[in-house]
Amino acid sequence: MSRICDLTGKAAMKGHHVSHSNVKTIRKFYPNLQLKKFYIPEEDRWITLKVSTSAIKTINKIGITEAINRFIKKGSI
Repeated sequence: MSRICDLTGKAAMKGHHVSHSNVKTIRKFYPNLQLKKFYIPEEDRWITLKVSTSAIKTINKIGITEAINRFIKKGSI
């Protein structure tokens, strides 16, 4: 199962662990993903999405239907 947000497309980023002696070791920064069920009243059904917490905040603010439409228009779905 990939660690990518279903709505925003956020994925892992690459970075470094930096030790006290300044030795750099490659590591990954993963997005904060949650498995969440949303109800779509227009279709009268539930959908399960793996979304980032920032996407959940956006959905709470504007609604699931508008959020899906925005992200489709933006091209990230």
